Amino acid sequence: MEIEHSPQSPSTLLAGLNNKQLEAVTLPHQSALILAGAGSGKTRVLTARIAWLIQTSQVSPTGLLAVTFTNKAAKEMLTRITASLPINTRGMWVGTFHGLCNRLLRAHHREAGLPQSFQILDIADQLSVIKRLMKLMNVDDEKYPPKQVQNFINGCKDEGLRAHAVEAYDAHSQKMREIFDAYDKQCQRDGVADFAELLLRCYELLERDANIRQHYQSRFKYILVDEFQDTNRLQYLWLKLLAGLGNCMFAVGDDDQSIYGFRGARVGNMRDFEKDFNVQNIVKLEENYRSHSNILDAANAIISHNHNRLGKNLWTSAGAGEPVRVYDAYNDTDEAQFIVDEIKMLHCEGTSLGEIALLYRSNAQSRILEHALFSANLPYRVYGGLRFFERAEIKHALAYMRLIANANDDTALLRVINFPARGIGARSLEQLQEAARAQDCSIWQAAINKVGNGKLGGKGIEGFVALIRQMIDGAYGISLSELTELAINQSGLMAHYENDKEGEDRIENLKELVTAAVSFTNQDFGNHNNVDGDTEQDLLTQFLSHASLEAGEHQADVGHEALQLMTVHASKGLEFKVVFISGLEEGLCPHEQSLYENAGLEEERRLMYVAVTRARQRLYLSHAQSRMLHGKVRYGIPSRFLDEIPEKLLKHLNSKPVSKPSYSRDYNELPQIMNTQQQSRDQKCAMPWKIGQQVAHAKFGNGVVVSYEGNASDMRVQVNFGREGLKWLAMEFAKLTPI
Repeated sequence: MEIEHSPQSPSTLLAGLNNKQLEAVTLPHQSALILAGAGSGKTRVLTARIAWLIQTSQVSPTGLLAVTFTNKAAKEMLTRITASLPINTRGMWVGTFHGLCNRLLRAHHREAGLPQSFQILDIADQLSVIKRLMKLMNVDDEKYPPKQVQNFINGCKDEGLRAHAVEAYDAHSQKMREIFDAYDKQCQRDGVADFAELLLRCYELLERDANIRQHYQSRFKYILVDEFQDTNRLQYLWLKLLAGLGNCMFAVGDDDQSIYGFRGARVGNMRDFEKDFNVQNIVKLEENYRSHSNILDAANAIISHNHNRLGKNLWTSAGAGEPVRVYDAYNDTDEAQFIVDEIKMLHCEGTSLGEIALLYRSNAQSRILEHALFSANLPYRVYGGLRFFERAEIKHALAYMRLIANANDDTALLRVINFPARGIGARSLEQLQEAARAQDCSIWQAAINKVGNGKLGGKGIEGFVALIRQMIDGAYGISLSELTELAINQSGLMAHYENDKEGEDRIENLKELVTAAVSFTNQDFGNHNNVDGDTEQDLLTQFLSHASLEAGEHQADVGHEALQLMTVHASKGLEFKVVFISGLEEGLCPHEQSLYENAGLEEERRLMYVAVTRARQRLYLSHAQSRMLHGKVRYGIPSRFLDEIPEKLLKHLNSKPVSKPSYSRDYNELPQIMNTQQQSRDQKCAMPWKIGQQVAHAKFGNGVVVSYEGNASDMRVQVNFGREGLKWLAMEFAKLTPI
């Protein structure tokens, strides 16, 4: 590849860089770690480094390799390089880990043991192969859910392990290893490779074949890596092999933004890199070009509570800006209404809706926000996901509820007749539809004509008919929330997603549907209290209508101005003029699950850091004293992350709220146990411990009361015992003593 004469001099390429950016771009031929804080110009430094190396003839365009995590980032990098230098970037090795490994394997397919035209399996294709294989092996898919097997295989490959190297301590893990081995052999016979295989096969080739390894080591004198904190173990080992002893690695990342531990990302790779490559050059990009200093100081204060950081402190020359606004809400409805009111005010003052983002820790939290926005006629867009009532698991649950309301609903029936799988194939379904057409009846009626009352626990159509009949019978005389729970449990949806390693969000969403049902029952969303002869069946019909309406037309079209709703994970890499972070309570943010995981709390704090640094000018933090979760009121305490922000940076928008009088009660404001006036009078007896009170337990030691759940007869109390973690204890048997 020839480099054309460029009108740009090296000095032109460096124009506008600050001192630290300049230092990073012009580093000598040595491995370096660039700690690039949020909004510090990371992409600019990476592309300027590439352009500088080429422009100053230190390397040819084909003599460097740049690795990114997304195709979008790779394209952006190439576009910027083209804008800086008039060169043909087509032959450059710039791309994702999977893309570059695919390219290398195509060039050396024979040595890698692959056919020249090997095909790549996407996630769905891979799952299909596993299902087929397990059927051939007569493996019980209930005991070994295919999705779980898939996650196991990919997890092993990400660690650089083949089946023979996987340790197996019991019959279950031995069977998983056996399936993994059979799957590998099947893929080899078929001449296909899944995503994880691309990287593993490429690593094994380089490790095994010294000639190929030396060829690429002598070719790529410079290796540049973006988002280095997100690399997993195998990716790091692959980079080490390519770099060898003489080449230099330019790693750009931010250990404070490592939030993908659940995907296998190892923040420890940054420390290993320092040691393995004898890194002398650690350049910290701390000047932020995005946010005002009050926002940055808040982020710095939060992240400073993490241990073993490489250490940096964001700053800006943009001035202090506005204080961080904090709102203490009565309940989740009050919190959502406050957010809506603020958005309306901001919009009236000239802030574009597209410049406002609403962030939350888990997807299930979006429902109450979506309802408030829908009611206020504010257009919104769920970034990187679907609105609550459009999510697949919710649509499945609603389909079962529609069948309870009307079993002749063909659309609902076709959606769930074989989900979760119950052995009804395409041919059986086709025959059933043909019978319905011939008999001029619904598919449900055709099924009854074929199998009668069905057989509970049976497979195929018989089992499905019996299940729906059981659900219809069970729904008689129960509340809407109980009916919702019945639908998601008896249908097998909950069990299905519990067996899915990545089903946590879906389970949370299903539980939130129960909350939506309670909310609908207690508040006049659909004027259902004015219906003559109101019954639970009527209420069910109205709830289903409500779900359809909120799933309807309100999400803004692409290109139209709209609010942005997203999880904190989805917000990484984005920025907004105004950011709202809602649900800042212990158990939500940080998520209660994190307290049971190794270094889980530190990753939650990094998530909070990412969320805060998305804001340019104005940041809102909100929490609620009570929140409806999984159909029950929970009383929470403000997130510890709020306490970690210095008071001088904050502006409290309300004083500590005082509970509203009992005449305006609804589910949000009164505890679940207050179903009657008598229970209200007995509240003191039912709730002997205050939230935040120090207590002692004979087994777990000293702890602090975090929240309550349930009603007077079966109330549970949640206590944080520090080293022992969070525990739910039945009030009846807890035997707690005050400290």
